[in-house]
Amino acid sequence: MLTLGIETSCDETALALVRDGKLLHSVMSTQIDIHALFGGVVPELASREHYRLIGRLYDELLEKSGVTTADIDVVAVSRGPGLLGSLLVGLGFAKGLVAAGNARLVGINHLHAHLLAPGLEEDLIFPAAGLLVSGGHTHIYRIEGPDNFSLLGRTLDDAAGEAFDKVAKMLNMPYPGGRYIDRLGRMAEPESSLFTRPYLDNDNLDFSFSGLKTAVGLYIQKNPHLILASQDMASRLFDESMDVSGLAHLCASFNHTVSETLRIKVERAIGHMKARGEAPRSLIVAGGVAANSRVREAMDGVAKRFGIRLSLPSLFLCTDNGAMVAYAGELLAAKGMHHGLDLDAIPRGQKIPDDYLREVH
Repeated sequence: MLTLGIETSCDETALALVRDGKLLHSVMSTQIDIHALFGGVVPELASREHYRLIGRLYDELLEKSGVTTADIDVVAVSRGPGLLGSLLVGLGFAKGLVAAGNARLVGINHLHAHLLAPGLEEDLIFPAAGLLVSGGHTHIYRIEGPDNFSLLGRTLDDAAGEAFDKVAKMLNMPYPGGRYIDRLGRMAEPESSLFTRPYLDNDNLDFSFSGLKTAVGLYIQKNPHLILASQDMASRLFDESMDVSGLAHLCASFNHTVSETLRIKVERAIGHMKARGEAPRSLIVAGGVAANSRVREAMDGVAKRFGIRLSLPSLFLCTDNGAMVAYAGELLAAKGMHHGLDLDAIPRGQKIPDDYLREVH
């Protein structure tokens, strides 16, 4: 089975081809330089860039892989959650390919695709506990299989990735700033008591990072010397030409607080599952913040504590990409699941329906 994956949920235009669980080729164009001028993604600009790029990227993908449109069996496309205008570009392109050929159309839950992405590199073990941690979402799932996700906890306000981006913006770091915070944080030991781990004085599995963001903002206000005079200074943060000890201390402590919060909630979730006789056999961690080194270390500790396998995607698969969409589409299509041309895009904040058409193959 040859599956094309199309990802346009935010500011990456990404396409990939997967055959029988193996990635053949992928192409991607990022809009970081454009949105960096505004300190975050501008939806109107994002959708225009997707429209401008998607056709040429598709042609490039076919040329690299040596296949034709007629060879594609399944067209998988992110249908949400995401920016509505961006999603519609990918969805329209996917429907055009399906209408012009014989491929089946499969709409993909972008969040689920992230959590299935490690399957491109290793066999996934179910049932699994899943932590999705990205710019827009921080979710905990129980995962029974590629078509069976149960949401156990979610972010109530700012997601972890959003907190990283906003803290970086307060420090006048270039967008996206999470990578700078992570790298600086490796240069110092964290002060565990500098910031309170947020929203833990409860017994639920939800997250809230808005209070932590505010606490970091107040700390920066009291220490304005930590703010970069210009974003151009970011290139000097790691060449020993300036004293970054105070900044590294802040970043290490912030990194520690976020990763510890995630660790505690995930351990709580696994404990709840075990108490119900539903112990997971693995822990899957995915999303952009899954590339953070302290988060990866914390989740490795969780898996070892419970004696289960940790599935972490490579750094390439942590970001939005077409490969994860193609792989998820292949898994669902193998179960006879697909959509008609009336498939809708679902923006962030709305529930994605289970409206698959199902066939027995």
